[in-house]
Amino acid sequence: MSALLSSAPLRNPAPVLRFAPSPTGLIHVGNARTALLNALIARRAGGTFILRFDDTDAARSRAEYADAIAADLAWLGIALDVTVRQSDRIADYEAAAERLKAMGRLYPAYETEEELDLKRGLQRARGLPPVYDRAALALSPEDRARLEAEGRRPHWRFRLDHRVVVWEDGVRGPQQVDTATLSDPVLVRADGSFLYTLPSVVDDLALGVTQVIRGEDHVTNTAVQIEIFEALGGPVPGFAHHNLLTLPSGEGLSKRLGHLSLSALREAGQEALAVAALSVLVGTSHAVEPVDSLDTLAAMVDLSAISRAPARFDPVDLDALTARTLHLMPYAAAAARLQAAGIEGGEAFWLAVRANLARFEDAQGWWQIVATPQAGVIADADPAFLTEAAGLLPAEPWDGGTWKAWTGAVKGATGRSGRGLFHPLRLALTGRETGPELAALLPLMGRARAEGRLRGAVA
Repeated sequence: MSALLSSAPLRNPAPVLRFAPSPTGLIHVGNARTALLNALIARRAGGTFILRFDDTDAARSRAEYADAIAADLAWLGIALDVTVRQSDRIADYEAAAERLKAMGRLYPAYETEEELDLKRGLQRARGLPPVYDRAALALSPEDRARLEAEGRRPHWRFRLDHRVVVWEDGVRGPQQVDTATLSDPVLVRADGSFLYTLPSVVDDLALGVTQVIRGEDHVTNTAVQIEIFEALGGPVPGFAHHNLLTLPSGEGLSKRLGHLSLSALREAGQEALAVAALSVLVGTSHAVEPVDSLDTLAAMVDLSAISRAPARFDPVDLDALTARTLHLMPYAAAAARLQAAGIEGGEAFWLAVRANLARFEDAQGWWQIVATPQAGVIADADPAFLTEAAGLLPAEPWDGGTWKAWTGAVKGATGRSGRGLFHPLRLALTGRETGPELAALLPLMGRARAEGRLRGAVA
């Protein structure tokens, strides 16, 4: 009878979680979903969040991609407690491999890729699953010596227990896999380099990872990894496999093709909090809505609320969410960015314009309208009206009530009302058809500038 094994559930008073990208390209919103779920759960529980670069593929890993990933996470607001690189830990993987060899769990196999392809083809032709037949286990020492004398070098396979492995998935619920249906996985290539699986398990053990939250494309790896955890002495972390994000077309995201990379979204002026909120909340039972901080978003994370179906990440939705995020952004969150952009005016300016921003950079345009010489727009029918309105401007100081008092006086003097009153004043003062409430902008603009523009001057 097959033994039943179970991994630990997703709960720990001080959890340790990790995000483990390969620095072989720019990360995209699908990677951000994984990073954020791990980081936010760690943040909410006062745990530890680890960034681990899976960079054992020396041919494809690049330092510039590692730097870009760290920059992307910083832009999202994710704080790193620990950063490690697998390329610094090769000796640990070699030691673990030797332990597994000594236990008889890691064995040499000498088939070439062509020979394995042939075996798989024959199995499929007979209606059998293409599972490795463990022929290498039957080799005698003399057989191995002969193969090596021919110049063959072994790759090393992990001998599965052929039992049912059970775990409680934090997203998918109870899961089980009979490892008798799987090929013994190759953990070490013939050139001595390591595939993903063994270094990942060794690092999770060494770093005390308690919870592994990752995309559902890794579900099939979990039973194998649980067996390796136990072979190396455990403990086995909890696992949760979230649904994957796709393009609006349903196509999967690709680092190689640069789909929705975080760096591209940042350069396009999307708000980091909007990217985070959409990446985390889309494809869950929670409504996608703007958040004012990662702490707020962390409080909304519920793994059990994640759908089993793929979730479509639509840039159009992100545009809207970026705008809504800006509309709710408090001055304290915007102040440093305004200062960096050379925008003055303080809280009064920010509260005046934020509801009209599609991108943060739009604030620069409104600051120029308020604080730098501009020519208003004066229609042919309006010069006399605007000159009269200019003469009715009250003395300073101005405040939030000045606009109402002034336009009331202009209405009384000219008989204009509604659009006929307000539209030409807006065009003359701002040069725009629409925009922030002029009651808020007028005090920032000041009397001299307002009067100059009403009289047709550049002011």
